[in-house]
Amino acid sequence: MKHIFRISFLLTLLIFSCKKDDIAPDAKAFLDEVLDIMESHSINKYKINWTEFRNSVFEKVGAAKTIEQSYIGVKEALILLNDHHSYFRKPGGDLLFGYTHSCSAESFTPPSVPTNIGYVKVNRFSGSSDSNEAIEFAQEIQSQISNSDLSDIIGWIVDLRGNSGGNMYPMLAGIGPVLGEGIAGYFIYPDTNTSSWGYSNGGAFLNSSVLTQITNLYELINANPKVAVLLDNAVASSGEVIAISFIGRENTKSFGASTCGQSTANLSYKLSNNSTLVLTVANIGDRNMNIYGTQIKPDVGVNNENIIEQAIAWLENK
Repeated sequence: MKHIFRISFLLTLLIFSCKKDDIAPDAKAFLDEVLDIMESHSINKYKINWTEFRNSVFEKVGAAKTIEQSYIGVKEALILLNDHHSYFRKPGGDLLFGYTHSCSAESFTPPSVPTNIGYVKVNRFSGSSDSNEAIEFAQEIQSQISNSDLSDIIGWIVDLRGNSGGNMYPMLAGIGPVLGEGIAGYFIYPDTNTSSWGYSNGGAFLNSSVLTQITNLYELINANPKVAVLLDNAVASSGEVIAISFIGRENTKSFGASTCGQSTANLSYKLSNNSTLVLTVANIGDRNMNIYGTQIKPDVGVNNENIIEQAIAWLENK
């Protein structure tokens, strides 16, 4: 009986080994490329047993004959990363995710606010940091600010509702006059290294590099104003970065609902077949280095029906 069990066990190992060996060389090389990047840079790289991780991915793939057939392994790897933010873009643009969590928000219309309160809406932006589109996007936000700014302004409403993310730097460059100058937050990596980001002189910076620069910058009539930040469940990723930029700032309070919970940083890695791995590599920390990585809870929880009223009441000290 023992001999039968041993033979059966050896056959199982042989079958699995054959499946692994049967994968096409280019498919295996592609998966190794993806897994090497994950192992080197993932936010969870020190929490994962990478031998077991790789075995699970290759077992899922089986005897893939093409790189396209190996995408099922990329999907499995994204699931196993368990960071709720990484994703994969195929050469044609289709996306693969390792998570099913989605965030939504109630619909709302642009609010009416008193003339002594400034209002600025910061929407999502997708594109490179130094493109003409990025500069125009940031300039439009500063135009909103300049159009609302008066000498008797008592405070500002920064509306982030519905901002699902994209590129944080044009958003940061745009909202800079209200946010204020200096470091607004940090990327905090698994090895505890950090990078700082913020706003200075019309530009959004990362460490010592300015990534989005406005030439026709605006400065508030009354600097360092009181600010009410509006949040909802659709605020995600880079939208959450902008929310975190205001945490720890003096005379600032947030209103609304908890954000989506993707307050982590992604980096894009171009792969050999012209696909892209967008990998979560760091947590977001505020200006005091408090680490997030999950939902951001507002200081005042309130629904959309009453959010403007409560923000205005706080700005007016009622």
